[in-house]
Amino acid sequence: MIDSIEKIFGPDGILATHLDGFEPRPGQEEMARAVAEVLDFPDEFDTPPGERAECLVVEAETGLGKTLAYLVPAVLSGRRVVVSTNTRNLQDQILKHEIPFIRQYIDPSLKALCVKGRQNYLCLYRWHQLRSAAQGELFTNERADRINEWLSATIFADRAELDWLPGNSPLWQKICCQSHFCLGSDCPDGPACFLNRLRREAASSRILVVNHHLLFSDLAVRRSGYGEVLPRYEAVIFDEAHHVENVATTFFGLSFSRYQVLDLVADVERSAQSGLGGRHRDQILQQARSLDGLTHQFTDAFPPERGRFPLQQLLENRPELLSLRDTLVDGLRRLGKALENLGSGDEPWEQYGQRAADLASRLEQILSTEPADSEEDTRFVLWFERTEKNLTLSATPVDVARDLQSTLFTSVSGCIFTSATLSTGNSFGYFKKRLGLPEDTPSLSFPSPFDYRNRTLLYIPPKGFPEPAAPGYTEALHEQLRELLTLSRGRALVLFTSYQAMEQAWHSLQNTLEYPLLRQGTAPRHELLTRFGEERSSVLLGVSSFWEGVNIPGESLSLLVIDKLPFEVPSDPVIMARINRIKDNGGNPFFEFQVPRAILGLRQGVGRLMRTGRDRGVMAILDIRLYTKGYGRKFLKSLPPAPICRDLKEVEDFFADRQDGA
Repeated sequence: MIDSIEKIFGPDGILATHLDGFEPRPGQEEMARAVAEVLDFPDEFDTPPGERAECLVVEAETGLGKTLAYLVPAVLSGRRVVVSTNTRNLQDQILKHEIPFIRQYIDPSLKALCVKGRQNYLCLYRWHQLRSAAQGELFTNERADRINEWLSATIFADRAELDWLPGNSPLWQKICCQSHFCLGSDCPDGPACFLNRLRREAASSRILVVNHHLLFSDLAVRRSGYGEVLPRYEAVIFDEAHHVENVATTFFGLSFSRYQVLDLVADVERSAQSGLGGRHRDQILQQARSLDGLTHQFTDAFPPERGRFPLQQLLENRPELLSLRDTLVDGLRRLGKALENLGSGDEPWEQYGQRAADLASRLEQILSTEPADSEEDTRFVLWFERTEKNLTLSATPVDVARDLQSTLFTSVSGCIFTSATLSTGNSFGYFKKRLGLPEDTPSLSFPSPFDYRNRTLLYIPPKGFPEPAAPGYTEALHEQLRELLTLSRGRALVLFTSYQAMEQAWHSLQNTLEYPLLRQGTAPRHELLTRFGEERSSVLLGVSSFWEGVNIPGESLSLLVIDKLPFEVPSDPVIMARINRIKDNGGNPFFEFQVPRAILGLRQGVGRLMRTGRDRGVMAILDIRLYTKGYGRKFLKSLPPAPICRDLKEVEDFFADRQDGA
C-alpha cells in the first residue's frame, strides 16, 4: 500500500494528473503514509480482549488536503472503515467530491455509503398509519401526493431529499423511523422498509460515512447488548476529532426530559383514539392524561430560572422532589404495564410500554438516593437544565476515557483522530489525556500551507485597553469594532463568546455603521452565510456554531474579529465536576483543562479567515490578556504565524495596500 501512496500523491501522481489545482504537499503524502501504516494490519488480526487498537493523532491545518490523505489509504486498505465527522457539510464534501474522484481514478469498485441516524429516514409503517388517519392540518392532499411521488423514486427515503419540508416539521416527526416504534420482523412493511434496505447496503459497503453522534450511539447500543446500529467495522477515522469527547459524553450518560414523557403521552393518546375502543381506550387515555399531570407537577417543582445547574444540592434542599419522582416513576410503570397488556394490534403498544419503562428506569437512576460510595458512583455528575419549555435531567460521565477504552479501542484494530485543531502550545497532551490515549501514541502536526506571514495580520488592542472584566470594557470593545469595521469596509465576521455580548454589540453598531449588519438568530444559518458570502460589504455577528464550519473564501470575509478569549463558564455543572476532579487528583485545572479548551476554541475561530491560498485579511482578538497574563503566551504560541500589530494604523495600511480582486 505504501508504494501506491507515492504513485497517487507524488509530483507526477494521480492527484497531480487529474485533480484541478492540485499542488504536491509533502505533509499530505506523509499523513497518508502514516494512516496507511495504521490500517495495514493482517487479515487475521483482531484486537485481543482488554487491549487497545493502534491509534494515530494527526493535526492537519486548513489547506493540507487531509480528507484525501486519510480516504485514499482507507480505500487502499480493503478494510471496512467508518469515517466519522461532526458536520453534515464535511459528509457532503466527502460523498460528492472525494469519493467520486477516488472511484473514477483509483478504485472503480469502491462502494461507499452515508449512514445517518434512523430518524432521518421515513418509516413506511408510520406513513401508512398516518395516511389512513389523515390527521387534519398535518396531512394535506398536496403533501401526501408529494411524499407519495418521492417514495416511488427515492432509494433510502432520506429526509434531506425533501427540501420543501421545513426543518422543524411536526409531520416528519410522525413519519420518521424511531426505535420505539419499530415492529421489527412483525412489521407488515418490513420487506419494503427503507431502513432495512439501507442496512443491507451498509453491510456490503467498504467506506461508511457517519457523524459522531451515530457512531457513539452504535458503541452505546453495542455495550448495552441490544444489538448494533452499524455493521461490524475494522477501523474508525475521526475527522473534526476535537468534538469526540463532548459527543461521547452525551452517549455514555443518561438523560430524562419533560419532552420525552409528553411525546410518549401524545403518541399514546393518538393511537388510543384511533386504534382502541370501549373500556381499553378509556383506561389508556385516563392513565396517559394522569401521567401528563404528574409530569407537570414534577417539572413545576424545579426552580424556574433558565440554565444548567447541579442536581445534588437541589435534592438536598428540596426533599419533596424525591416523593414526586416516585409518583412519576409509578405513573410511567403503570402506563407501561397497561400498554404491554394490550397485546399485538395495529399500533406498537409493546414499544410504547418499553418507552414508558425505559423513562421510568432513567429517572430512577439519575435521581438515585443511593450514596456515592464507590468509584463507579462518582463517575457521573448529576445536573438539570431549564429552557423555555423543557426540563432535562442528566447523569454525565466526568471522564470518558474509560468508556472509550471499553467500547471503541477494544472493538476496532485501528483508530485515527484528525482535525485542524488538536494541539495546544504545540503539545497533544491535553487531547490524548482527555481520551485516555497513552502519552506515546504517535502524533503528527502539519501547519497550513497558506502564507500567513505575507497575507494576514493579527491585531491585538494596545496597552491600556481594558481587560474583559474591567469597567469600560464593553464600551471600548464597541468602539474598537466600529473602527475596525470601518477600516475593513465591512466584509467581516465578528465572533462573540456569549449571546448577551453579541446583542449588546448589535444594538451599539446598528445605527452607526453604513454596512449591512447580519445577526445570528434572525434567519437560518445557511441563509445568513449565503447572504454574507454574496454581499461584499456585509458584517455577520455570531456566537457558538459560527466559530466552526463557516467556509467563506474570498473578499467577503476580509476581517475576522473575536471579542475575547473563549473560556467556558466554570459554573456549568459538567465543567465544574471536571475541574473538581483535576483538583482532587492534585492537578491545576486552569492550566490543565480550562486554558487548553479555550486555546482549541480560539484556534477554531481564527481558522475562519484563511480558507484558500488566495485569501487575505486581518484577525483581531480584542482581549488584552494575551499580553497582560502569563497564559497569554500559550495562546499566542498556538495561533497562525501572522505578523502581530497593536496599532490600528497598521490595520488601515494593510487594507489600503489591498487592490480589489487581488
